[in-house]
Amino acid sequence: MKIIFINRYFYPDQSATSQLLTDLAFDLSQDKNIHIITSSQRYDDPKQKLPPFEIKNSIQIHRLWTTRFGRQRLLGRAVDYLSFYFSAAWRLWRLTSKADVVIAKTDPPFISVVAAVIVKLRGATLINWLQDVYPEIATSLGVVGMRRGPLLSILQWLRNRSLRSALTNVVLGHLMAKRLEQLGIASSKIRIIPNWVDGDHIQPIAKANNPLTEKWGLSKQFVVGYSGNMGRAHEFATILEAAEKLIEDKQIIFLFIGDGPMRTWIKHEVQKRSLTNVMFRPYQPREELSNSLTVPDVHLISLRSDLEGLIVPSKFYGIAAAGRATLYIGDKAGEIPRILDSNNCGLTISEQDSDDLANHIKRLANNPQSCQEMGNNARDIFEKLYNKPIAFGLWRQVLDIR
Repeated sequence: MKIIFINRYFYPDQSATSQLLTDLAFDLSQDKNIHIITSSQRYDDPKQKLPPFEIKNSIQIHRLWTTRFGRQRLLGRAVDYLSFYFSAAWRLWRLTSKADVVIAKTDPPFISVVAAVIVKLRGATLINWLQDVYPEIATSLGVVGMRRGPLLSILQWLRNRSLRSALTNVVLGHLMAKRLEQLGIASSKIRIIPNWVDGDHIQPIAKANNPLTEKWGLSKQFVVGYSGNMGRAHEFATILEAAEKLIEDKQIIFLFIGDGPMRTWIKHEVQKRSLTNVMFRPYQPREELSNSLTVPDVHLISLRSDLEGLIVPSKFYGIAAAGRATLYIGDKAGEIPRILDSNNCGLTISEQDSDDLANHIKRLANNPQSCQEMGNNARDIFEKLYNKPIAFGLWRQVLDIR
């Protein structure tokens, strides 16, 4: 029996979905025959081309030819997706046999539709691993052609069929599970396995012992951090308005670490508002995550309220592993806010309520002990629910591997 994963990115790529798949595949490869169908590109370095076939830790990596128009234009991205679908279908057809398990992630969207057809024809087993829910995300973001009409209806119908045909649909949280149930997917076909990070690799570090804190000149400031993808699903106006309200407080600094489609807009707004209390740093290497995630005293997470249940901001798990509190901008009944509230490891602020956000930041800056207590609580709940070995155990239950 082979276990075949499909995702557009895999090792050595360092994007979020790639890291999660790499972690799980490397663990399973200790006792299972693992194959990866992926692209020859790297998300973090689009110009680099990886070899078409490679064996790593006994995992057979099959890298496909795809077009390389990139993420900047919608049409180019669509063509890249289509070329991946055709290449993946051909490779999956040649690779899959009756006893195999095919696990389809959601990059690119609708790859489960392609996988479902091949799996049925080959008599194999399909498991969908949903990192997000399309096309509903595209509808919420106002993507052209995804607001209404026949294309949207066809895509939803095909997606739903692929979910119903799967043995199991692995989702990231309770609200995402509820979304699938509303689509008519039986609860018996849904399994919740949150994303994870490695709690041995990312650990709490005191600011005084963190070399990045000194290097970036932040040892004496209260640092409010945003780390990770700066995408369209996230809400940044509230953060920048709070920074503007706190500009006279020289103790408080806002730190953005990472990149994404909204980074240019954020930098433009910072310059327009003359926000001298905001600084930027690029994505940090994976081996530096423990340091970069512990530079902030408190972390920001934001998610547009209409996207709850379609996306779960996975940056929370790294923040919790680092023993830091979270300020969440979004729906107070959302997936992460429920965790923050029930475990006293952070606070939730409604979108556009920059006064509330600024007040919470000022209060935490003036009461570092309270901030640290929430961070300690975050690490506690992380060790109980979100550490890497826990997720691997849940995945082995799904795959019935002992």
